[in-house]
Amino acid sequence: MTLEQQKRIIALRKALRGKKLDALLVTRPENRRYLSGFTAHDGQLTESSGALLISKDRLILLTDSRYELQAGEEATGYKVIISGQGLPRTLGSLARRYGICRLGFESHYLLVSAYERLSRLSALKLISTRGIVEKIRAQKTEEELKNIEESIRLNEAVFSKINRILKPGMTEKEIAFEIERLTRRIGAEGISFEPIVASGPNSAKPHATPTDRPIREGEPIIIDMGARLNGYCSDMTRTLWLGKPSAKFKKIYQTVRRAQVTAIASLKTGLKAREADKVARDIISKAGYGQAFGHSLGHGVGLAVHEGPTLSPRSKDTLKAGMVVTVEPGIYIPGWGGVRLENMVVIEDHGCRVLNNDKTFYDFRS
Repeated sequence: MTLEQQKRIIALRKALRGKKLDALLVTRPENRRYLSGFTAHDGQLTESSGALLISKDRLILLTDSRYELQAGEEATGYKVIISGQGLPRTLGSLARRYGICRLGFESHYLLVSAYERLSRLSALKLISTRGIVEKIRAQKTEEELKNIEESIRLNEAVFSKINRILKPGMTEKEIAFEIERLTRRIGAEGISFEPIVASGPNSAKPHATPTDRPIREGEPIIIDMGARLNGYCSDMTRTLWLGKPSAKFKKIYQTVRRAQVTAIASLKTGLKAREADKVARDIISKAGYGQAFGHSLGHGVGLAVHEGPTLSPRSKDTLKAGMVVTVEPGIYIPGWGGVRLENMVVIEDHGCRVLNNDKTFYDFRS
């Protein structure tokens, strides 16, 4: 077990004491990896590669025979138990053996069916929790920041290649496939999410799915892409235009870019996350596009491409040093298209640092 993992366990156990919990059942894959180093993925929502049981004096990884060797190699410091008789029975047995009565579970990452089976265990009182591990994960260490920055550099290298080969006639699907192919070829574990490639009217959909539509000159093209490296994600969006930009595109693009730059300048330790969102939203609203910016300004990025904190009007988060967030304002006009620009930043004591080196922004002032 690494020193960083030991620190994480100490912080988690402190949180468990504060909530008067005897143990926590960790089922979210990113949290499982963060606390143990076990890198196995869950194939789908109903399929789990394992769970952690963490108490004041026990570290247990519950898995099945498919992952026995991998768990032993990666989750050093944990007792690996193969739960051949099923998670509920195994947990019941462990609870009786180790005196666990109040068991916390991740309410946002446990199926109702699993909860129903566990609730039949008379020896356990299940306590719903949310965000215990995520709050610890939100502030990145230097090693985590290094992994994130390496992922960003790789993602930018892929985008640079895509930007050079982009031409009219290529379909959105072809571009998305090329992003994924290059991301893996250049050395990433894979993409951190399915790429968004949206052209023309499709770019008015913030999370459009790539189609067979060919891209054309004289229309906006949104490309939102990310890589995963050493478990850590990157997330970047650029909006392109093939040919001579129209006056409408210039105006909307400049508004989005101004909102992004101004919001980034406001970020610092102690700032309410909703205030950062307001900075960007006010600029877009004053330009007459308030109703065209419907999503949040940004979100945290780490082992998951979407995690805390959230930069939104409803956010209750306060920014702290070491948090990594996206800043991605956008304007979307049905029937015409949209513009979104996204960079990642790390919060510091007296401001923030932009993690992207990529400079592919249009400057229409010249």
